[in-house]
Formats: sequence, C-alpha cells, structure tokens
Amino acid sequence: MSAQSSTTLRIAELMQQSGVKFGTSGARGLSKDMTDQVCYAYTLAFLRYLMASGDIQQGDRVAVAGDYRPSSPRIMAAAILAIRDAGCEPLNCGFIPTPAVALYGIQNRIASLMVTGSHIPDDRNGIKFNTPAGEILKRDEQGISAAEVSIPAGRFDEQGRSLDPCSLPVEDDSAYRAYVQRYLDFFPPACLAGLRIGVYEHSSVARRALGGIFAALGAEVIKLGYSDTFIPVDTEAVRPEDVALAKQWAEEHHFDCLVSADGDGDRPLVSDAGGHWLRGDVAGILTARYLGARAVATPVSSNSALEKSGWFERVERTRIGSPYVIAAMTELARATAPVVGYEANGGFLSATDIRLNGRMLPALPTRDALIVPLAVLMLARQQRLSIAELLQQLPQRYTYSDRLKEFPTELSQTRLAAFDTGDESADKQAIETAFGQFGRVQTIDRTDGLRITFDSDEVVHLRPSGNAPELRCYNEAASPARAAEMNAQCLQIMADWRR
Repeated sequence: MSAQSSTTLRIAELMQQSGVKFGTSGARGLSKDMTDQVCYAYTLAFLRYLMASGDIQQGDRVAVAGDYRPSSPRIMAAAILAIRDAGCEPLNCGFIPTPAVALYGIQNRIASLMVTGSHIPDDRNGIKFNTPAGEILKRDEQGISAAEVSIPAGRFDEQGRSLDPCSLPVEDDSAYRAYVQRYLDFFPPACLAGLRIGVYEHSSVARRALGGIFAALGAEVIKLGYSDTFIPVDTEAVRPEDVALAKQWAEEHHFDCLVSADGDGDRPLVSDAGGHWLRGDVAGILTARYLGARAVATPVSSNSALEKSGWFERVERTRIGSPYVIAAMTELARATAPVVGYEANGGFLSATDIRLNGRMLPALPTRDALIVPLAVLMLARQQRLSIAELLQQLPQRYTYSDRLKEFPTELSQTRLAAFDTGDESADKQAIETAFGQFGRVQTIDRTDGLRITFDSDEVVHLRPSGNAPELRCYNEAASPARAAEMNAQCLQIMADWRR
C-alpha cells in the first residue's frame, strides 16, 4: 500500500489524542471519542499483534459481540471492517455476555472481542480483546499500544466517521448456545427444582442466559425490571435504588434468591431470600468452596474470610485487575488443581477444568457471572441451608469501600509515599500518627497501594484509582457497621490531605 493511499497511525499517540485508553483487558472511553476510525485502528492493531506473534493468521475467524449500549452496534461494525481489512472472517455472535464470546474463542482457538463499557454509564463504551487463549494480559496491552497501523484512504471522514459503514452480518448463535450448554452439562438435571428465583433483567446481555439456565435446571423463574434503556449496574458499588428494589421484590415475590449481572454479564449479583445483595468477594468464597477449589487467586482488597475459612490449600493475593488474577492462577495451576480466582466485583474465573459428581466444567480464565449464583445455590442445597444461613458459616468479616473523587493521582502518590520510606519502623509510626484511632500497626502490604492491618485485625487499604483522579479506601472489620464507620473516618482523614 503506497504512502498516498494510506495514513499511518501510532496507537500510543492515538490513545493520547482520542482520550480512549487501555483499561482492564481493552480500550475504554467516551462513546463520542470512540469514533469509527479509533475503533477500527485499535482492532486492526490487536489483529496485527496476534498475527505477528503467530496466534492467528489471515483467513481465521474472529468472533465479535456487544452489549446493549446505544453505541455498541456502530462500534461492532467498525471492528468488523477492521477484521475484514486484516484478511480475517468476522463472526457476529450478537448481543451476548462477555464470557460467552470469550469461551467461544477459547474453545475454537480464535480471537474474539466484546464491545462493552461494562458497568460504566452509557455515554461511554469500550472494546475488550481476547486472544485464542483468553483475555489479553498486560504484556499484550503493551504490544498493541506500541503498534502502528495503516488506514486506507477514503475509509473515514475528518471526524473519524466511516464513509462506507458496513451493516452487521447475520447473527450466529453458536457462542450463546455453547455458553449455556457449559452449565447444563455441569449441573445435574432438575438440580434447582422447587426453588423460586427472581431474575433482575434490566439491560444486561446476561438476562436471556440467566432466565434460560435457571429454568432449564428446574427453578421457577420470575423475570423483573426489564429495561430497553441502558442501566449502568455496578456490582461492586450497588446503586441505592437496586438495594431498595431487591428488598421490595423479596417481600412481594417470596423467592429463594434474586440474581442479576452487570451490563456485559461478567460480574454477578446474587441475594439471599430477604433481597440482601451478597458482596462479590463473599460470593466468590462460596463459589470456590462448592467447586472444590484447592487454590484461589484474588486481589489484595478481597475479604480475608477467604484465608480465615481454612477451606483452601493455597491463596494468592494479587494487584487489582483481572490480568493479575489470571497471571497468578496460571502460576498456581503449574502445581495444583482445581485453581480458581475471583474479584471483589464478583467476577469468577477458572484456570483449570473442574470435575464434580462425574461432570466437568471447562476452564474459563476470564470473569464470568453465571457460575456464581448457580454455585451458591447448589452449595446451600447441598448443606440444606438458606443462603443467609450459609453466610453464617463464614468467618464474620465485613468490607466497605468508597472513594474521594477529584483527588489528583500525583497527590495520592505523594501522600502514600510518606508511608513508604523504606524504613518499616518509621512507616508504622507515620501510619499510627495519621490513623491512630485504629490502634497499632500489625502488618503493611504494598501489593497494590497501601494495605494496613492493625492489631485489632481491622484493615485500612488506600489505593489511587488506575484510570481516574480518585483515591479509594477499602476497609474490613468484624461488623458491617464498623467497616462503614471506619470508611467514613478514613475518608475524612484523606479529605484533609487536599490542603
């Protein structure tokens, strides 16, 4: 292709110019900034990177799916244009969960991508990229960011709009069917018979799979809260209206459990019979328990009831973000199995195949929502307990988190550096001066931010956000009220750091 017929774009420069940058396993930004040209360039860079590394070749299929955001079909079309220009064959999997398209890619050894902004508002969107082995890791992000791509002349106007937009190919439901079948093959027929399950549908692409799988396994399913308008459900910071809705529906419908997922179906919500949402890292412990995991990887911010339960042979704590959890799981799987992982948002991953009761659940090393409510309900049935009673079996540790917005990253780093001088004794003294009301410092963990455990066994974890000018605070204590109280006290201390 001659210089006159194309424009060369450096992805690293395009990230700066467009404001669309890499987050966890892909690109994310304002929908208006995710122009057709930006999405085309990122997809082309991803495919060129995989070709250079020998993971795919021209002629291979590439699976594409999306969530229900208004901008998703347009971005899918731009990605499909790039797939064709790279010499590959696009497969439109439709509007299905992120783990469904990732699973299909892994099973068929093909690259895949998901157009989604996950749980963030619908004025934003993103693209999650998966290699034939699973979601891209940090080294892949670096390789894609360093790429240069050629944009054919006449493809886009000055605003980055496609001059010849393609329509989406006919949907192929193979990926959706394979995802659903994964659960129907693993869980026994009619294993949920007699249970009454509420499915909070909202605008999640997981709503069809949630209702279908629970019904197929014998449960009575009550569908609730369907929405044609996109609703940004964040499973780690549940909206007050979703807290109220769950309790209201529990009173009205008398179900055993309410289930839901975020917009792209990789983070679950599961409640007890009273409509109280379980925190994701607690649901993760119960899921790992049911699946018989021997080793678990989870970020350092997850509830310490994991270790205190004594249920698992090995626990590996990581930095926050699924690429770090996946890397830790991969390492653990060299020595033992089954190996699983989860995040505080409830997203659950498996590095190895899991065998239980003569059935097999294939590995899925990317965040998944559906396995969590299924496993929690099965564990409760197995032990003849309600979900609320099941929770009482865990060490009573409770977490609470919040953040200070508009807190510059540089200021966060400067403030936290005062507690990381290289002199452990001086650091402990500085922490006790700042957070003296929590007692004496027992341990300091710097895996991701600053995590302090006091001699009371209470925890303060401070961490600058990776993609926003925010300073986050995670707390853990022996009661929900105490964890919330600690968080409020910490945020007040942190707010004073602005001065």
